[in-house]
Amino acid sequence: MKIGFIGTGEITQAIVTGLMASDYPVEEVILSPRSKAVSARLAQAHDRVSVADSNQHVVDQAELLFLSVRPQIAGEVLRALDFRADQRIVSLIATIPDEVLRGWTRTTDPIPRVVPLPAVADRQGATLIHPADSTLAKLFGALGPVIEAGSLDEFDALTSSGAVMGLYFGLLETISDWLAARGIDRADARTFMGKVFLELGRTAERHPGEDFPALRDAHSTAGGINEQMFRVFGEQGGTQALRAALDSVADRIASARGDGSGAA
Repeated sequence: MKIGFIGTGEITQAIVTGLMASDYPVEEVILSPRSKAVSARLAQAHDRVSVADSNQHVVDQAELLFLSVRPQIAGEVLRALDFRADQRIVSLIATIPDEVLRGWTRTTDPIPRVVPLPAVADRQGATLIHPADSTLAKLFGALGPVIEAGSLDEFDALTSSGAVMGLYFGLLETISDWLAARGIDRADARTFMGKVFLELGRTAERHPGEDFPALRDAHSTAGGINEQMFRVFGEQGGTQALRAALDSVADRIASARGDGSGAA
């Protein structure tokens, strides 16, 4: 299969890197010339990756075509291209509605939406897909777990919950700053907290049958300091603030769904 990408950002780079390390049958990956440094680096590293002369060349050559341009410029880029009637198109622009993309690409077939997490580069990242699609499930199944959302509302909710990457590193930053203020070397603080969070993630992965409340209880002795940390965090509005942040992202995605402007 020949796979093409219009747009070569971080997610495209992660997908291509993971595919090239997997056993998924890819004949060729064709990248758009945009983000020349990324495209050139991938082409140099992998024999089956090439850089097209233009976005139209990608469209002309690809059997499976991924749209991976920024939502703010997606309309301008896509309306300038001629798509084939039989072309399979997939959107990595999670916040632009299907009907808007079909208008821009002048196609009548539904355009599935896919949200891969960056760890697909290491074949460890989960990928959201809507609607269910056997071809995409097989492709992204080679790069990690696949979650097929049963509805657009489910897809948007999962997309909203995945917008915690900055929050994750912000928590580490806040704790490291707290440690540094108490005289701890910043490198030591980074190493220690990085391992704490990493191993907690691994614990959750090793115990898929246990829900998060059960894991929290297992790591929180009654009256102990772990129990105290979560209790005070909630009492000081931490859990409420997190829910408010999730709601704000969900509202932004819902708004983008309505007007087609995108929200990434």
